[in-house]
Amino acid sequence: MCGITGWVSYRRDLTSHRQVLDTMTETMACRGPDAAGAWVTGRAALGHRRLAVIDLPGGAQPMAVDTADGPVSMVYSGEAYNFTELRDELRRRGHSFTTDSDTEVVLRGYVEWGESLTEKLNGMYAFAIWDSRTEKLVMIRDRMGIKPFYYYETDDGVLFGSEPKAILANPLAAPEVGLDGLREIFAFAKTPGHAIWKGMKELRPGHIAVVDRNGLREQAYWRLEVSEHTDDQEATVAHVRELLEDIIARQLVADVPRCTLLSGGLDSSAMTSLAARKLGEHGETVRSFAVDFPGQAENFRAIDVVPSVDTPYVHAVAEHVKSDHRDIVLDGSALSDPAVRRAAIAARDLPTGLGDRDNSLYLLFKAVREQSTVALSGESADEVFGGYPWFHDERREADTFPWLAGGLTLGDTKSLLSQDLTEKLDLDTYLHDHYLSALDEVPLKDGETGLEKRMRQVCYLHLTRMVNTLLDRKDRMSMAVGLEVRVPFCDHRLVSYVFNTPWSLKTFDGREKSILREATRDVLPESVANRKKSGYPGSFDPAYLAAIKRQAGDLITSGHQAMELCRVETLKEALAAPAEAITNQQRATIERALDLATWFDLRKPVITID
Repeated sequence: MCGITGWVSYRRDLTSHRQVLDTMTETMACRGPDAAGAWVTGRAALGHRRLAVIDLPGGAQPMAVDTADGPVSMVYSGEAYNFTELRDELRRRGHSFTTDSDTEVVLRGYVEWGESLTEKLNGMYAFAIWDSRTEKLVMIRDRMGIKPFYYYETDDGVLFGSEPKAILANPLAAPEVGLDGLREIFAFAKTPGHAIWKGMKELRPGHIAVVDRNGLREQAYWRLEVSEHTDDQEATVAHVRELLEDIIARQLVADVPRCTLLSGGLDSSAMTSLAARKLGEHGETVRSFAVDFPGQAENFRAIDVVPSVDTPYVHAVAEHVKSDHRDIVLDGSALSDPAVRRAAIAARDLPTGLGDRDNSLYLLFKAVREQSTVALSGESADEVFGGYPWFHDERREADTFPWLAGGLTLGDTKSLLSQDLTEKLDLDTYLHDHYLSALDEVPLKDGETGLEKRMRQVCYLHLTRMVNTLLDRKDRMSMAVGLEVRVPFCDHRLVSYVFNTPWSLKTFDGREKSILREATRDVLPESVANRKKSGYPGSFDPAYLAAIKRQAGDLITSGHQAMELCRVETLKEALAAPAEAITNQQRATIERALDLATWFDLRKPVITID
């Protein structure tokens, strides 16, 4: 796992721009605390920061392979979980290896198969290859978009990086945000390929982009497609269990300490239990971590997507699988620390509005990193198996993104933003247009109608829109502290199989995630197997609420630049509410204002809304 960046120019001599490349690379230092490297020629410059996970002494980057027609060089972030099989195949084809790393397997795989290498990879990855034989740059991102990748076209080439901050460190890229960028920030419905910053794009999941002297072209090498599901209930459950066992076994491979992130929900508990069984075969004990807050049971306020407290279920699983477990308890003073908010916003490059949920995730990952370098997460199982409440009631029929109909928003954006900005953004139209374009992408079976058709649409929207937001959050917050988080439920084999399973089969017991529950019930405590979906928790510590109210009040008093975008009266109303009576919407409004101000301080964006 690493941070990558680079620059290709067909009219400059980049050997004289090494300092700029070093500056771009240094922005990725948190993603790769173990080593730094650079590879520079006249046309191409590649930078790399390394988090060593596999083949600690031998996986240094950038990595190059000499061929008869010139060198092929690569910077790579991620993991190829099938690298052992691919290495064996490449050896049979005459390749010899100088390291034990998956990086070399991917690079030599490109030398052997070219861009069709993408058909063979299983994993999470984002990488760029400079092929001096044809003077082209090949940029590739994994099928589900687990690892981030951004690029910025210049007048004679391209800049790229794992995160926007690497690109923005180059003088050719301006930190400018226009109306569409602001719409993406406030809409809570990510548009694939959109990077917020003017001129910058995100390489879409499952896509490859090639840059040569004729320009840049991007195309899909993988997408969700329909296929006939012929397995009955028993066979479907058995196949999902078989896939999960294979996926988790592959994702436990590392030369560094590993652990699981355990919430006590079905997803993370099933993953932890299967990991415990696999490690137990080798005499190892799984280590697990969970987040908690002081007084959470007393202060907790249930909402639709978070109906119960995690801790009792976490402890039930830890006892059941005999894990080496630790609760990471975060109090209000830690969560409200402006330095923590600054670190979280710096990691995400966005004023997310998630407030303490981002702050706590950052602190959780930071604490986990003190004991492990790799963690497995249950992220994305809800999108794959249909776990959210709005999958199962009338909200799934709404003429918008289902999670918005489900009330999953980040405060009352319309009332927070100034009236002038609200009118210019016209978020309702933006969201509706985006929703309709997303629906147009959905692959449907011939003759598919009614509930089955609608649920294929709902599942597709979650797997291509909502999941990208969550995966980006997971990656940025974990890599900000040098922690590699793997997501077994995003294995493309599992995603494709479940996507094509009929909705009636996905809900055969009348509940959410029926297949996953049945496939893993035998390794779970009964209380956890039957637990209702409960999302990542927020803190209800009164000290946190009091602190953020004071901080937001200071923004108004100081006349902070971010307040120019806001309707200050709305913020004042939220601040006037007693801490014990503040609503979730008011709290989200305060957190959004604080995140927005922190983003302004960090990134100093040039906002153009005329």
